[in-house]
Amino acid sequence: MRGEAEHKGLVRYATSGDAAIAYHIVGQGALDLVLISAFPSNLEILWEDPGYRHLVKRLAGFARLILFDRRGMGLSDRAIAPAPDDLTSRVDDLRAVLDAAGCGRAALLALSDGVPEAVRFAAAAPARVRALILCGGSAAPPDAKRRHGFIDAVGSAWGRGATLSRMAAGRAEERGFAEWWGRLERHSATPPSAVSLARRLTERDAGDALRGLAVPTLVLHRAADGHVDPSCGRQLARAIANASFALLSGRDHLLWAGDVDEAADLIEEFLTGQRPAASTGRALAAALTVRIMGLPPGSGARTDRRHIDERIDIFREAAGKLVDRHEARARWATADRLDVSFSGVSRAVRAALGLADSAASLGLALAQGIHAGEVDLSHGSLPGPVHETAARIALSARQPAILLSDLACELATGSGLQVAPHGVLPREDRGQPLAVFALTGERHLEPVTRTGGRAPDLDVLSPREAEVLALLADGLSNAGIAVQLGLSEHTVKRHVANILLKLGLPGRAAVAALAARQTRP
Repeated sequence: MRGEAEHKGLVRYATSGDAAIAYHIVGQGALDLVLISAFPSNLEILWEDPGYRHLVKRLAGFARLILFDRRGMGLSDRAIAPAPDDLTSRVDDLRAVLDAAGCGRAALLALSDGVPEAVRFAAAAPARVRALILCGGSAAPPDAKRRHGFIDAVGSAWGRGATLSRMAAGRAEERGFAEWWGRLERHSATPPSAVSLARRLTERDAGDALRGLAVPTLVLHRAADGHVDPSCGRQLARAIANASFALLSGRDHLLWAGDVDEAADLIEEFLTGQRPAASTGRALAAALTVRIMGLPPGSGARTDRRHIDERIDIFREAAGKLVDRHEARARWATADRLDVSFSGVSRAVRAALGLADSAASLGLALAQGIHAGEVDLSHGSLPGPVHETAARIALSARQPAILLSDLACELATGSGLQVAPHGVLPREDRGQPLAVFALTGERHLEPVTRTGGRAPDLDVLSPREAEVLALLADGLSNAGIAVQLGLSEHTVKRHVANILLKLGLPGRAAVAALAARQTRP
């Protein structure tokens, strides 16, 4: 993956007593900033997530950012210090990382369960800490019920997303992200170590270190955080003299799993005294939402859930490869909904046609919606009104179709698309209704020769074209024909275009109908 390639060879090790602590330096800013990540953590696996990379990019834009895996997890030494010495050892580990990185004084950005060690370090070595940013933390351990619930979840489902719903609730329904999160857990710690870490990290607090803390401090907390209640963040800020508190939008506990820019803007202003420059990552683009409807209406195929799920799994894998070929950004919002951003409407339409063919070869039906507008292309998340509109268009379809907004149609002018009015959708802001059009077929670039009403002569077709025609008559998609004949989908598409040209027919449906009539006894 791209993240692995960027990260390879950049991990170094600091020595803390008998333990080796993995760390990584990004950026060359004027100030040093240390990110104390939450549990679970693995420097190389985290780097694969677009949201994490975006946070790192934002922070490294104004600082020399030092990332590290804490003792007991990820790439660092998995041995855990005895319980009475655990927090002391972690403070020593942080000091060792600063020393190894050649850092005399740094700001500490601590996430979640990393907050106590950041506070303890600031109290023990104030000369080495220029500022604290504490995110999603608490001044005291969670109540017994919440704590034991977390430990039980780790013990019963570690490696299968045990911590996902607590740490990144807003993305828990994304199947691809959930699978990746399970891998992050497995590469962060073994199951027994994970349970031990969960116990240790949920029983600690900053203790007396909060009293008399004289380091400039910013406390951040998400408004709907389901893992640590926002009231805990407010109490933490009140316990630190002159600390500032800011409530962030969203429900993701981890900073890099939600709206990264909202938090990064506040952090940059707090540490540099300047508001960040306006983002330049916005551009006019096309948004595609793909909704898997299941089996086509009246297909008569097997309808048991397991059989359908198997087909959907195959389609999801094929869809990922197709999207990659179009250099698009994509995410599975749910198990049956794919959101994609493209640099233009024509690319979105070509991808939609390819996805429809791929689904048809598996006996699945898709409803796809395409809209255009300004989107944020700076990182992997796909939120915003443009994608929401594309999703509403896809959800409005009652039959398999590729539907486009009026703006998407206008931006695709000259691309050879054939569309027909499909109705209107009311706007949520009660503005002018949104006109929707249905894609009716491809308009090929070659001039179409009409036969003046005479029956097309199939003898004009080459032997290969005749084979393609026969498979069209059987209802196969381009992908299905490619598999049958051992050809690429692109080659099959060119054969279909030549058949249309030679027979003077408007589209593949007409070709299939003609072939069926010719072969009927």
